[in-house]
This record gives sequence, structure tokens and C-alpha cells, in this order.
Amino acid sequence: MYKATSTVLGYEQGFKAQASAAEETGAPGYVWAALEIKVCVLSDGMRVTRFPWVLAYADGARVEPSGTTYGDFPKPEYPIDTQVKKGDCVRGKIAYAVPGDQRPAKVIYAPEGLPEPVEWAMPKQ
Repeated sequence: MYKATSTVLGYEQGFKAQASAAEETGAPGYVWAALEIKVCVLSDGMRVTRFPWVLAYADGARVEPSGTTYGDFPKPEYPIDTQVKKGDCVRGKIAYAVPGDQRPAKVIYAPEGLPEPVEWAMPKQ
């Protein structure tokens, strides 16, 4: 079993990119958002990826990370998939196409092998 710490460092909604989130999703009113996270590996090395990080809304909707990346997305970008050795950390931002008129209620981290997802409440802004 892997041991690691995971932390949500910040969230920003409404950044501009070369393509709009509304165009990317085909959903009018969608905007880009970025979640900044950090994972530190405490045991044997492990693979980390952006895809277990999900934004959850009060109405039950969940938004997964964008499968697209553009050169003008906020930096540093969290890796799509990488190996991290014991004692090392990885930090970066993950982009999401989200409804522009809503804010996520929480962040859910549910990597494979974790018995129960980890959740963070999203501060109201």
C-alpha cells in the first residue's frame, strides 16, 4: 500500500486560454478553472496522475479534469502521469471546464488503491 500526503493549495476560476471552455465542451457558459495541488510520496515510489482529482458541486454534479492541455494553461501544470520516488513531491495546476455561474462545493481525490476518497471543502468566495 502506498503512503502519501495530498494537499489542495488553491483554486482559480475564469482564466483565459487560447480556446474557451465553452468551445471545448460545447456547453455555453463554461469557463476554465485551475486547481493547484501537491502530492508527496512517503513510502515506495508511486505513479501519480491528474485524473483522480474531481470537482464536486452541491447539486451532485462532478467535473473531471480536462483531457486537453494548451500552452497557455496556468503553470506549473500537474503531470498527466508520472512516477514519483519516496521522499519526493509533485505540485502543479490541473485545468477543468466548469459552469461559470457555479463554484465547486468540494474537491475529491480518489486514486486507485485508496480505500476511501479524500475530500476538501471548497471555500466560498
